Amino acid sequence: MSEPDEILDCRGQRCPLPVINLARRLPELPVGAVVRVLADDPAAAVDIPAWCRMRGQDFVAAHPTPSPAYDVRRTQ
Repeated sequence: MSEPDEILDCRGQRCPLPVINLARRLPELPVGAVVRVLADDPAAAVDIPAWCRMRGQDFVAAHPTPSPAYDVRRTQ
């Protein structure tokens, strides 16, 4: 697992807050940057990849253990 450019800690937040926080933070990062979203809400496993598809961002990977995390690369 490669290291992300930034970690966004959304643990303890319920849907839709992890996606909202990702949507707010990602435009502040340079194109090509990878943000790892730490999110323990089970809905994040569906919501984050779906948001990436809708917004044209690159869903890189899900890391289910030890704490659920999702890597997203800014593409635009």
